[in-house]
Amino acid sequence: NSIVLLADAAPSIYTYEVLEEYPHDIKAYTQGLEFYNDDILFESTGQYGQSSLRKVDLSSGEVLKKIDLEDKYFGEGLTIFNDKIYQLTWRENVGFVYDIDTMDKVDTFYFQNSKEGWGICNDGEYLYKSDGTERIWRLDPNTLEELDYIQVYTNTGRVREINELEWIDGKIFSNVYTRNAISIIDPKTGKLEGVIDLSPLIQEVKNHRELDVLNGIAYRGEKDIIYVTGKNWNKLFKIRIKEN
Repeated sequence: NSIVLLADAAPSIYTYEVLEEYPHDIKAYTQGLEFYNDDILFESTGQYGQSSLRKVDLSSGEVLKKIDLEDKYFGEGLTIFNDKIYQLTWRENVGFVYDIDTMDKVDTFYFQNSKEGWGICNDGEYLYKSDGTERIWRLDPNTLEELDYIQVYTNTGRVREINELEWIDGKIFSNVYTRNAISIIDPKTGKLEGVIDLSPLIQEVKNHRELDVLNGIAYRGEKDIIYVTGKNWNKLFKIRIKEN
């Protein structure tokens, strides 16, 4: 028999307040976003033939440095751990490690039981990787071995297509593909504890595609404040999370 364990309560619902708007490259199909030292953002972009790793100035949106992936790779999420950048690819079963200062590729790693690469973050000790399902895998940062995983559930069912990840104050904040909201996940149990409704934000960006979905979460240590953007959005937003 199969037993499914659900969360013991419905997630709390949050809204937001926009504090600042910044320019963002509309050609960037954002997959991963993370701060490193003040106003410098590192960004991973996707699409075959367009995937890249970027170093970006927050205030101006200027791309300070850009490393293009080979056309056979579809870039996905990224995280920064011990002065190295870890970048995933989608279906190519491989990830890349870069030096934070030079952005030179220094290593390559391969996925094991997780078949795809979507989002990645870290808690200062382990890496956490999503694969497009309800699973978030915990990885050893030294060997990149997939140690175990949690499954993300609400009180009514599983949450599929977990995408970009960001570790914030002991929780995993996650985009869910095609949904303009951010999920707040307990990394120990997989319980979806909260949902931040960001659906009105899409009205603030230039709508030039059918799929301008929210993707990209960055945190700078400011209480209740995160930075968000989307795939091919022309803006990046600094927002304050508020109780609904």
